[in-house]
Amino acid sequence: MTIGSFKMAARVMLVYFSSRSNNTHRFVQKLDVRALRIPVTGEPLLVDEDYILIVPTYAAGGSDSKGAVPKQVIHFLNKANNRRHCKGVISSGNTNFGDTFAIAGPIIAQKLQVPLLHQFELLGTQRDVIKVQAILAGDWLSY
Repeated sequence: MTIGSFKMAARVMLVYFSSRSNNTHRFVQKLDVRALRIPVTGEPLLVDEDYILIVPTYAAGGSDSKGAVPKQVIHFLNKANNRRHCKGVISSGNTNFGDTFAIAGPIIAQKLQVPLLHQFELLGTQRDVIKVQAILAGDWLSY
């Protein structure tokens, strides 16, 4: 399936980072899809196939987006092969942080020149789960 210049297989893998709070991990578990987790400590994953990245946002709010992208995600994306296989970004955040809500997604999407596919708050809602499942299945016209 192609949307603009974005081409995606029928079922794409998910790569995600979740801190020890496990908010993102719990969201990913609801999706019931094949997923790889970027480790909190140790060496980053090496990915050899196309994937969608789900990333939480770490930011203080206001106009300060410094530190919004977790360091583990930066290290993961510093590997050229991992960058090359990223086909889109989904980000989470907390609306209490205003302008920096889920800003890690737009930062990564712009840097990698891939689409920002969705943003959700904290653990996400059932609607977020359904939307992300549709995105991963390539069913873009439903949303």
